[in-house]
Amino acid sequence: MKHNVFLFLIFSVTLALHAQPVKRLYIANDDHTDYMWTANEAAYDSAFVQMLDFYLHQIDSTKNNPPDFQARYNCDGSYWLRAYQKYRSPAQFNRLIAAIRSGHLSSPLNSLVSTYGAQPTEAVLRGMYYAGQLEREHKLRFTLATAMENNTIPLGLSSLWAGSGAKYSWKGIGGYGSQMTYEYRSNRRNQLYRYAGLDGSSVLMKWYNYNGKPNAHTPLGGYAECRLIIKSKDAVKEIGQIVDELDAFCDTLSPQSTHRFNVGGAFGWGHDDLATFISNPFIQAAQNGTNANRKVRVSNEEDFFQDVARTYPNLPTESLSYGNEWDLYCASMNETTAQVRRSLEKLRSAEAMASIVALNNPNFAASLNHARQQAWEALGFYWEHNWTADGPVTRPIRAEWQIKLQKQLANYVDSLFALSSASLGKQIKKSANPRFYVFNPLSWARDDVADLPYDASEAIKVIDLSNQREVSHQMIVKGGQSFLRIEAKDIPSLGYKVFEIRKGLASSRPLAATLAGEYLSNDYYKLRLSPSGAITECYDRRAGDKALVMPGKSLNDLGASQLNSGNPVVIENAGPVSVTLKAVSTDPILHTVRVTLYANSPRIEVEDSIQANFKDVKTWSFAFDLKNQVTRHEELGAVLTVKKETRGGHYAAQNARYDWQTFNHFADLSESDYGITLSNLDCSFFKLGESSVDSLWENSAELHALAGGQVDRKREDKGMMGIFNQNGQSAFLYQFALSAHQSAFDPGTAMKFALAHQNPLVTAWVDGGKTGSSAHNFSLISVDDPNVLLWSVKPAEEGIQGGLITRFWNFNATAVSPKLQLSKPIRQAWHTSHVETNEVALSPVKGILKLDLTGQQLKTYRLMLK
Repeated sequence: MKHNVFLFLIFSVTLALHAQPVKRLYIANDDHTDYMWTANEAAYDSAFVQMLDFYLHQIDSTKNNPPDFQARYNCDGSYWLRAYQKYRSPAQFNRLIAAIRSGHLSSPLNSLVSTYGAQPTEAVLRGMYYAGQLEREHKLRFTLATAMENNTIPLGLSSLWAGSGAKYSWKGIGGYGSQMTYEYRSNRRNQLYRYAGLDGSSVLMKWYNYNGKPNAHTPLGGYAECRLIIKSKDAVKEIGQIVDELDAFCDTLSPQSTHRFNVGGAFGWGHDDLATFISNPFIQAAQNGTNANRKVRVSNEEDFFQDVARTYPNLPTESLSYGNEWDLYCASMNETTAQVRRSLEKLRSAEAMASIVALNNPNFAASLNHARQQAWEALGFYWEHNWTADGPVTRPIRAEWQIKLQKQLANYVDSLFALSSASLGKQIKKSANPRFYVFNPLSWARDDVADLPYDASEAIKVIDLSNQREVSHQMIVKGGQSFLRIEAKDIPSLGYKVFEIRKGLASSRPLAATLAGEYLSNDYYKLRLSPSGAITECYDRRAGDKALVMPGKSLNDLGASQLNSGNPVVIENAGPVSVTLKAVSTDPILHTVRVTLYANSPRIEVEDSIQANFKDVKTWSFAFDLKNQVTRHEELGAVLTVKKETRGGHYAAQNARYDWQTFNHFADLSESDYGITLSNLDCSFFKLGESSVDSLWENSAELHALAGGQVDRKREDKGMMGIFNQNGQSAFLYQFALSAHQSAFDPGTAMKFALAHQNPLVTAWVDGGKTGSSAHNFSLISVDDPNVLLWSVKPAEEGIQGGLITRFWNFNATAVSPKLQLSKPIRQAWHTSHVETNEVALSPVKGILKLDLTGQQLKTYRLMLK
């Protein structure tokens, strides 16, 4: 008998050692937001408010239930909260805030469900500013950020989210509309992992395998994981089935298990519905599903991630890009999207000047506060994920909405730029002779050209008042307007110099470049521009006339059938500062190309325009004569190497799409000791060689910048994705610049080149009275590491009384601690999130602040000056 008892005890202990512990299963309710796809703005705003009313009532009604069985709800974007604040009373909004604070209502930082691959870095951050405002006003922190339904996700987004305060994210993809097969998307190596940026920061990511098939709905891994049947008939039963499926999924025992965790989460119910009013079925399913072997909790999503972080602190890490898919469809309205990109770049100068003006005149831009909020809302909305435009909202209506958002942003940026530049001019003392200032919005001293709107009727010379030297100048015409173009040297970091126009003959200077036959040459390059606008030959004179154009190919080719088809090439502007060639061709479509060489700059500037509507996919192609080169590019918040991870690059070797890479400020193709940087302002994507959905031509030296088009046709029904025919647009602008470098690739140098091209020196008339500054030069900010770049500077969202908000990007591969100095001593400072919420108080020493940045980190600071 004792022997049997002993055997029983051994058997029991063995079972206990091998038994799976009690599982913890989390089910979260939401209504997936297909803004301007399912319905228009008014319908969605009404739905948001009504749903939040309903769920707040459910939260109040179940507050005495056991914690696991209380009603909780998850908004799909912070705009839900904004809509409620607009249409409900302050008391009702405070009730909503209390539900967030108690953990019964959650919201991500992002405004709406967006695609991110096309977005400039600053667009991502400004689109989350409303959540940052709520954090500061109500002492909250938003720890979720999401990118749903789209099948891909960028690498650098993780750093931007983490730097904005996010800790967690979940991704559920869509079953249709992908160019990738269902089988290819169904097997992920990691389903719970640290989604990490190149700076080492990360968010905890849940991205389950999606095993959907056409005309079927498999919940886990999708964006409505709690919904078994699209047209639900018995929600309690169906959520119960999901609980059982989630239970089986969380399998720590079976050798074939793909999810060896005893914590599982199924998130989302709303699918493509405009509104869903369902709460008790989640509670009933959680109660019914809870037993001795598992606990089921109605989740706010954050509780799931907190459990995972506690239980599994050593999750695998991924720092990979999965390419672009629905991100691509904003190129179906490429000019509208390009105008958004241009406004974002112009914002850098507008805010930099506003920062200087506000230090002396704190309320000068108060009239633009509402426009500023509208601009940030536009950035949070513009890349909303339903650019597919194949839903109940028609394509023309969707297109008009995109244009409205573009105008909201441009209205604010243009107004702030005009007001700030004029106000800065009024803070500088004028004189009898006309004076103007030249402002540099970047954080290093620059030599560059500056253009002042001016129509000279007599001989003039231009004097740099800081040294009383005459500067080189010429008159040019751009867009039918006359400009005075000068060569401005040593313009201070985030500062200005003052110049004076005096009567008299200017010193004689040679032309910036000479035209001999068909070849334009300066000290840096010799090139031939063909009548079609393609550069058929280009030589780097600093490298012994090294050829830059791939034999048999060209640079800046729009796809001409005959490279010499077009009008004769002409000189448009010529002088001692610059020379511009112009080509006009109808092959393959009416377009104009302007190529400019400068006297003292290793920059080839290319301005392209298309003057006709087009329906097909068009690219500007650049084929470089390079061997064994590596391509790198700015994605968002990161500089990536265009190779698969298995070959030392940043692109995932599975589940990824490879045909179009994000094209933010630059792409660079470099050999070990030589390369070419291509600056880009207006295109969102480029393709390497003949890359396809599942094939990356990483060894190609031919880059195709996407000029626009509908790039995808649905696998399911062959329908085109995006807006038809560029929404009728017939005027397109594309601005590029090239520079050859006789050294290995350096990310900081490449970014400086691109920023200088895309952020021209600003000019405005000096118009200050007796109290204006008499200084002939001024610098607001300096940082003593040349590879740490000031990314943006602006007055705090609450006004200059909240300090200056400065964002720095470390392009060094390793951690650095540069010193930051301003024109006035820094008396207080904080490291803040990217959405301006204070995180760590810092201690300036003698008015100087030491910055601490990890390698490749983007970091934001609040500075209070004496």
